[in-house]
Amino acid sequence: MVRPVQLTPLRDILIQYDLISNKSLGQHFLLDQNLTNRIAKVAGDSKTKLSNFTVVEIGAGPGGLTRSILEHNPKHLFAIERDTRCVEILNKLRDFYPKQLTIIPGNALNSSGTNLGQMPRRIIANLPYNISTILLITWLKRIDDINQMTLMFQKEVADRIIAKPSTKAYGRLSVITQWLCEAKLEFHINKRAFMPPPKVRSSLVTLKPRPTPLHPAQFKNMEIVTSAAFGQRRKMLRSSLKSLDIDFESIGIDQKARAENLTIEEFSLLAQVLKERSFD
Repeated sequence: MVRPVQLTPLRDILIQYDLISNKSLGQHFLLDQNLTNRIAKVAGDSKTKLSNFTVVEIGAGPGGLTRSILEHNPKHLFAIERDTRCVEILNKLRDFYPKQLTIIPGNALNSSGTNLGQMPRRIIANLPYNISTILLITWLKRIDDINQMTLMFQKEVADRIIAKPSTKAYGRLSVITQWLCEAKLEFHINKRAFMPPPKVRSSLVTLKPRPTPLHPAQFKNMEIVTSAAFGQRRKMLRSSLKSLDIDFESIGIDQKARAENLTIEEFSLLAQVLKERSFD
């Protein structure tokens, strides 16, 4: 197998193709192979690396992280990329890995990757900031099709994902993500690691789906409750959830509490109350 270290350096490829990042696509290319190798290592298992897993990479760009994933020998890698310029570069990389790499041109919002290859399936991505939370919610809705996610977010979004109750960052994204997954902050990434450098810092987060949610509830109802509660987070629950007509006393939740003070378990209880009701 030809190793990525034998390939043309990424910086040379960008010059060769005159590839300049497209702001409308939220592109910030990762060219530091030491960093991308570290990300791929985090995404794999200590012994088998990625050899037991189907891997889906979202927003592969010119292939910096793609190379590192391939170095960790995935069962198969599906790289989704919408920029036709980058697809051309990735197709050159596929020549070295014809049996392991499939390039899928297209928008990840239309093809989230949860139906590609066989389970167990892992998602690895340097996510475009402008669609990162949309993609995360999409994947959480299909969590049974995913073994693990290793995702790079804007630091502010990562802080929200891992936040605990009674903290400023705790919100709807914290509750829904941690209800379904164990969330771990891996490390922060300096903006200078990207080309061009973004205006904000980035963070790598690992999300491991729980065998079952922390408490049973329907995803739709968790969305309804958390959206209403955090939509007016400074108000007491009796005000922010007034339209849902919840009997707080029957489930042992203080109606004078605010959304930011509730545990994930308590949000699950609120969602359970709605399970027999329709909110189409």
